[in-house]
Amino acid sequence: MPDSPATRPNPKPLIVVVEDEAELATLVAQYLERAGMRVQICNRSAHALKFLQRNFANLVLLDLFLPDQGGFELYEELRSMNITVPVIFLTGNAEEQSKVHGLELGGDDYITKPFSYAELVARIRAVLRRSEYKEDLNLTKNVKVNDQPFAFCGAKITPVRLEITFPNGETLPLGRKEIGILSFLNDHQGEVITRKALIHSVWGQHADVRSRSLDQYVVKVRELFKKMGLDLADFRTVHGIGYIFDPKKTSKQGT
Repeated sequence: MPDSPATRPNPKPLIVVVEDEAELATLVAQYLERAGMRVQICNRSAHALKFLQRNFANLVLLDLFLPDQGGFELYEELRSMNITVPVIFLTGNAEEQSKVHGLELGGDDYITKPFSYAELVARIRAVLRRSEYKEDLNLTKNVKVNDQPFAFCGAKITPVRLEITFPNGETLPLGRKEIGILSFLNDHQGEVITRKALIHSVWGQHADVRSRSLDQYVVKVRELFKKMGLDLADFRTVHGIGYIFDPKKTSKQGT
């Protein structure tokens, strides 16, 4: 008989250890595995970037001084690609300025060598707990439940209530993914948004979602607005590419 959800063990979190000192990386991996975690070791930033582009990870333990690229630079590259995995910086540099810079970039914690493995595990678990709480607030990858309402083609979308309100005062429920799609388009007014970029922004970097599925959500939104008599001229399809929301009429793209 299969385990019930209550008795099934929680999956082990995957920690990516980006560290070029092979002996240290192995010791860290062994200790984390004994603490109930899975580990992927990357000894170069290029290896880590390639892995994180293709795989989900719960946390990255990132050394600042790597042979091919600095840890801060790798962190910024990950964020520019919308890979928002939590990161703990790991370094022998104890200078306060370096720590402050890492945290100001958006790093979740900063650990200075030498460190105790017990402290390392405790810091990782603390970041994982905070990350789980943040995810609980997410409606989609790009929208949190406490985000402010926004307007789209005459309607008002309220994320906290999963609702859309039309000019005639009628309020209807709206799905999470539809809210995510409209929110991303609203945040990038006048820009041509590719289907791939929209999928990654709403579903996540590693989501297995096809363009056809995205288009079905868009069709659903269009039908709802049409039913309520609203003009969607500002929300256009750019054939072969994606979509554009252009209420200020700054672009001629789309039909």
